[in-house]
Amino acid sequence: MALYSEKVMDHFRNPRNVGKLDHPDGVGEVGNAKCGDIMRIYLQVDPDTQVITDVKFNTFGCGSAIATSSMATEMIKGKTLSQALELSNKAVVEALDGLPAHKIHCSVLAEEAVRAAVRDYCDRRGIAYGDELRCAGHCDTCGHC
Repeated sequence: MALYSEKVMDHFRNPRNVGKLDHPDGVGEVGNAKCGDIMRIYLQVDPDTQVITDVKFNTFGCGSAIATSSMATEMIKGKTLSQALELSNKAVVEALDGLPAHKIHCSVLAEEAVRAAVRDYCDRRGIAYGDELRCAGHCDTCGHC
């Protein structure tokens, strides 16, 4: 059995939405000190509908980090901010037809980067938000998990 699914390999070899938006409405950056992966997600949002009209990413990391970033951006493009917040690392893994257990942390980073970008969007506009933006539900350090 191959270590990585065909979908993982496809998103690694042909990542979608790579790059940087010149004037993003929100930017989320997260990293993992253990493995060195760093993800940055840029959002363009329609202010009237709160629909993500464009999304880009830059990831410094392994193939799984690149693939999960690519898949996460595909999954939130065209969605509202509220729908984007529903993105879970498990959904990203399922969409990629799985990841090796030691690479699941990459999908967690993708989820966290999306949340951080939405949080930044809200902060820039003075939009109040609740606990759903403070914690992705798996960190054991925030007091909400």
